[in-house]
Amino acid sequence: MDEEARAQVVASLPGEVTWNEMPMPEGDWHTGPRTYVWNVLRRYWAQQSRRAYVSSALPIYYPEEPRFAPDLLVVLDAEQRTRDKWVCSAEAHGLDWVMEVHAGGDRKTAAEANVQRYARLGIPEYFILDGRHCTLECYRLATPDARVYTRLEPQRGRYVSNVLGLEFQAEGERLQLWTSATPLLTYKERVVQLEAELQCREGLERRLKELEAELARLKKSQG
Repeated sequence: MDEEARAQVVASLPGEVTWNEMPMPEGDWHTGPRTYVWNVLRRYWAQQSRRAYVSSALPIYYPEEPRFAPDLLVVLDAEQRTRDKWVCSAEAHGLDWVMEVHAGGDRKTAAEANVQRYARLGIPEYFILDGRHCTLECYRLATPDARVYTRLEPQRGRYVSNVLGLEFQAEGERLQLWTSATPLLTYKERVVQLEAELQCREGLERRLKELEAELARLKKSQG
C-alpha cells in the first residue's frame, strides 16, 4: 500500500466511538475531574519547550486492536493540533500516558480491566482517578519491554509520573498536580490568582501614596 492509499484509509476511520464501546458518563463526578486535569495539563505543556499532545475522549487506533477512547491522554513530542482520532500507525507513536476517571459502576469496572489492556499495548503509565472519593491508583511499566504494570506507591502523599515529570496528589476532595514544589493551576485559577495579586499591588500602591502624603504633612507642620 502506497502513502496515498494509506492516508485514505486513515482518513476513512471514524472519529467517534459508539456508546457500546465505552462506559456511560457519570455526571459531575466524572466530568469535573476530567476537565480539571485536561485544563491543567494543556496549560502546563503549552509553557514547555518540549512538545506534547494532550487530549480527552479521543478515539484511539492501535494496529489489530478494537478502538477505544480514554478520558485523558498525553503523547510526548507530538504537535498540539486539532485531531478527531489518533491512529498509532499514521502518527508513528502510541500513547505515553493515560488517565481514566470513574465514580463507580461500569466505568470503574472498565478502568480496572484496562490495567491489563493498556500494559499489553505498551502504554508506559496509566492512572485511575476515582472522581467521587478523589483517590488514585497509578501504574507504570517497569521497562519499555514490560507488558505487565507495576503499581506505584505514593511518595510523601504524591504519585510521581516519570512520563510527565509531574506529581499527583489526592487530598481531601481535591486533586492537585505539582511540578516540584509548585502547584499547577488551570487557566481560570491563574486568572483568579493574577487578579488577587493585582488587587494586592493596587492596595499597596494606595497605602504608599497615603504614607507619602502623611510624611509630607508632617514635614510641613515641622517647618
